Amino acid sequence: MNSTKPLITICLTGLVLLLASSTTHSATPPNIVFILADDLGYGDVQCLNPASKIVTPNIDRLAATGMIFTDAHSPSSVCTPTRYGVLTGRYNWRSRLKNGVLGGFSRRLIEPHRMTVGTLLQGRGYHTACLGKWHLGMDWPLQNGDAADDHGNYGTGYADAWRVDYAAPIQNGPNSLGFDYFLGISASLDMPPYVFIENNRATEIPTVEKKWIRQGPAGRSFEAIDVLPRITDKAVEYIGQRAPASKAGNPFFLYFPLNAPHTPILPAPEWRGKSGLSDYGDFVMQVDATVGRVLEALELNGIRQNTMVIFTSDNGCSPAANIAEMQRKDHFPSYHFRGHKADIYEGGHRVPFIVGWPARVAPGTTSDQLICLTDLMATCAELADAALPENAAEDSVSILPALSGTATAPLHEAVVHHSINGSFSIRQKDWKLVLCPGSGGWSAPRPGSDQAKSLSLIQLFDLANDIGETNNVQDRHPDIVEQLTRLLEKYVAEGRSTPGSSQVNNGAVNLWRAGRPEKRP
Repeated sequence: MNSTKPLITICLTGLVLLLASSTTHSATPPNIVFILADDLGYGDVQCLNPASKIVTPNIDRLAATGMIFTDAHSPSSVCTPTRYGVLTGRYNWRSRLKNGVLGGFSRRLIEPHRMTVGTLLQGRGYHTACLGKWHLGMDWPLQNGDAADDHGNYGTGYADAWRVDYAAPIQNGPNSLGFDYFLGISASLDMPPYVFIENNRATEIPTVEKKWIRQGPAGRSFEAIDVLPRITDKAVEYIGQRAPASKAGNPFFLYFPLNAPHTPILPAPEWRGKSGLSDYGDFVMQVDATVGRVLEALELNGIRQNTMVIFTSDNGCSPAANIAEMQRKDHFPSYHFRGHKADIYEGGHRVPFIVGWPARVAPGTTSDQLICLTDLMATCAELADAALPENAAEDSVSILPALSGTATAPLHEAVVHHSINGSFSIRQKDWKLVLCPGSGGWSAPRPGSDQAKSLSLIQLFDLANDIGETNNVQDRHPDIVEQLTRLLEKYVAEGRSTPGSSQVNNGAVNLWRAGRPEKRP
């Protein structure tokens, strides 16, 4: 399932890899850096799309020294659900959040006592840090003891956010979910409150209102344009601080969820106009520079060799980036895939996924394994020689066999996709079954539109011959429809998609959000 290039390089590095695999797995566990871009399209990265109009030399350099996964997917086509899957190894639709995303004031989403990648690695001696966009909810203290609902609404409207006691400690944030240190923002950069949070406290008490798409309480000194530079500086500082302990055998895990290139699209002054494409193109170049600074910090501190760096995105490019205008300039953020952020189509959830780890991963290699961002948990467990309990990482498999080039079969039996409105699809090998008409998201045919209402409630695509998902062949392959439907129903009923004892979902899961066909497939 892996194709490795060039062959000469693999032959020359084979002995080194064998030696590394036998000595570094348990004796010297690697540092792990997981960089999660926000709304970056597969086609924005030049090593994945040679026709990209955006220059990405640092991401390309990571790929040249490591492995590209060409069939990697986020568990959802929007922000919050993907982050839940990354940190828990569990599909988001098993949680209380069945569609949409959280807000900046939303309650904690990750369930009490649920294992996260952070708690797993803390238990194996890792120092852990989260720097950037959290967007998984946290329990803000309120002056009168009230609480927000699941989507961050306080009573009658956003103005009630002024009832938050910003001077009091925040409960159930990153520090309670496996991170020794946190610096970042509560949600997307277009969602108030507009303040930095360090560990469990706001670094500044909001005294004014500001607006980046949404209006709300803000710290007087807070400016959205400063967020990416500040968290990048902190990432470099953190790597420098942890390097001596790392060299002494005490590794670290840096979860680095960026706020960019999500809206508000605000490239720093030194990046404006650099892409020659758009503000979005400039912002992507700034993201690439952030990757470069992380790699440089690892190299300068002498710990690059045994640090696994993963670069990926939480979903596809957003139409807020003005995709149509970029396409007129021959730049295609979704590459040759259909759709974009929020959609059930490939453009919504097929994402860049690049792994660099000089000690263990051969340079310039590729893998066509079907993987999901939920796989971080099982991968980290294997790296740390930790056993996963039955009630953790229910949808996670280790990608280490792909990284080592030893995989001889698909790592996943199948992968489940989810759109912003809660529509489902399931992918097995080249077959993709979609249980809704249209996109399930923001591209046409949109849910509820006349066009979508005229379509079949079931879509089946043969991605081997129709990567653009233009030809629905469900009527020609009823056996495939039946097989994949049964498999998806099994995954829901058993509370997991990996081997193990059945688990319980948080609330009922509705596979047929768009309506069940009159005759069950």
